[in-house]
Amino acid sequence: SLLQERIKDTMNAMANLVNHSARDMVGVNARRMGTYSLLRDKAYVNGSWVGAESGKTFSVSNPMDGKVLCSVPDMSSADTLTAVEAASEAFKSWQYTTAKERSNLLRGWYNLCVQNGEELARLLTAEQGKPLPEARGEIGYGNSFLEWFSEEARRINGEIAGSPTNTKEMLFIRQPIGVAAMITPWNFPNAMITRKVGAAMAAGCTCVLKPAEDTPLSALALGELAEQAGIPKGVFNIVTSSRENTAEVGKVLCESPLVAGLSFTGSTQVGKILYRQSASTVKRLGLELGGNAAFIVFESADLDLAVAGCMASKFRNAGQTCVSTNRVLVQESVHDAFVEKLQEAMEKQLVLGDGFAEGVSQGPLINKSQYNKVCSMVESAVSSGAKVVLGGAPSSVSPLHYQPTILTEVTDSMTLFQEEIFGPVISVAKFSTEQEALDIANDCRTGLASYFYSNNVAQCWRVGKRLETGMVGINEGMISAAEAAFGGVKESGFGREGSSHGIDDYTNIKYLCFGNL
Repeated sequence: SLLQERIKDTMNAMANLVNHSARDMVGVNARRMGTYSLLRDKAYVNGSWVGAESGKTFSVSNPMDGKVLCSVPDMSSADTLTAVEAASEAFKSWQYTTAKERSNLLRGWYNLCVQNGEELARLLTAEQGKPLPEARGEIGYGNSFLEWFSEEARRINGEIAGSPTNTKEMLFIRQPIGVAAMITPWNFPNAMITRKVGAAMAAGCTCVLKPAEDTPLSALALGELAEQAGIPKGVFNIVTSSRENTAEVGKVLCESPLVAGLSFTGSTQVGKILYRQSASTVKRLGLELGGNAAFIVFESADLDLAVAGCMASKFRNAGQTCVSTNRVLVQESVHDAFVEKLQEAMEKQLVLGDGFAEGVSQGPLINKSQYNKVCSMVESAVSSGAKVVLGGAPSSVSPLHYQPTILTEVTDSMTLFQEEIFGPVISVAKFSTEQEALDIANDCRTGLASYFYSNNVAQCWRVGKRLETGMVGINEGMISAAEAAFGGVKESGFGREGSSHGIDDYTNIKYLCFGNL
């Protein structure tokens, strides 16, 4: 049918997130637990693979079955300061490399990531749980940032302003800010690193990266390939730490006067803490925080296309993305038809299982805390009057799988309507007029992404401009690309990643005035 063709086309663009029914499980354990050539169990500081000063480690496990993949250093504030000092020392020379030199190094790193793409994807699936085809898609996405910023490195240009007098010339040049710290999340453990580090290194900054404690192995694999690419020691440093040590590591990155800027992707709650801590040194900040994306379906919309877009937006990484559809608003006249088509698509297309198994499109949630949050939100909504159309309960596939769920008759007083759910749950509410849809969508403290479907051109312009988010998908459910300016407004943060604007957070504008000419 037309619906299935459109769904297939859309989902294929995300590296075949959705596929056919799961089939043969033979060989899954061998593929999952086999040798990973890029697996590293040490942190990477000043060009060396090192342990924590204390000798302590923490375990990294596969969320599908809980099996330990390896243990990595549990680094402290003292270890972090060592990494910051290494980056600061490296900056003394790295800042004076030419744009062409930095471009060539980033391109070499990109080439190695492409050559090792399958190994990077396997390691990502092992530690994060997302299906292998989707992991391959993330690796391609992550690589695109290294490619993009290897090119942007040579396009960091200055300006010449018209002087108000004949005796002066006024020039603006852009210079790297210094040491840049990055704290990255577990949901995209490869791409969120390359999107930040690629931009910073292109600008001439050195980096100290703290990856999420659930998924440090993808970061360390990138460090190995950076070393192979010839990135000088101290330019890219990786500090691993457990959940218990994360706060003290983050505090060093925020408060050290040697760190010029901090880029963070994660929850709004943690972002606010880092914001406060960075005030003492007046750091340059880039914050990509939580969202609560509205997905609006107007009565003029192509419903098949809208369903395909909703599937693509919602079910990547089992709903664990910051731009994932959270609140589906459907105009009354097409509500029932849309929900029926969406249910049909979900039942036919979504397959739960081990990320290494053929045909699986939905892996487990990342950890027990996230699983409990999803369970609690759904239970609360149902007890408050939401209707379960599909799913609505944990899955028996694994201890961390949750059934793909549709809830209707959802109200704005319910927690899952007010907060990001980060799971495979769609909440649906009706609206009658365009203004009502906008009022509901904008009644939110965050403003990262939103989506809407309409075949009314005038409405597309009106709604696109009036939605209070940093990004809007118009008849499109997949908006991310290296060329796009990614970021939000309100409590979803500030700054932009990707695009030509991705380098802005890592450069200062210096004004040079030549006088007495």
